[in-house]
Amino acid sequence: MRSRYTAYTQKNEAYLQATWHASTRPAEPVISPNEKLQWLGLEVKSALRLRQRKAGHEDFVEFVARFRVHGRGQRLHELSRFLREPSAEGPRWFYVDGTFPE
Repeated sequence: MRSRYTAYTQKNEAYLQATWHASTRPAEPVISPNEKLQWLGLEVKSALRLRQRKAGHEDFVEFVARFRVHGRGQRLHELSRFLREPSAEGPRWFYVDGTFPE
């Protein structure tokens, strides 16, 4: 999760696409080079299984990311779903989708 947040802050589209699960990966870019967005911070609220690197196939990460658009502070609170799948480098976690807790 932290690496994907960093990719957003650095506008690293290639990394975001590479860590997005093939079943939900968008065909169009997710970052607009003209977007006036400033990332301010990330708080990971829960990610126990991912942190411990257990052999589970699916897990969730709850986070709050703060950002500013055109000078206005905002926050994104998401419960992200990840799947662990084989890759050339060994098993990796891939972002699938997310929901927005109330």
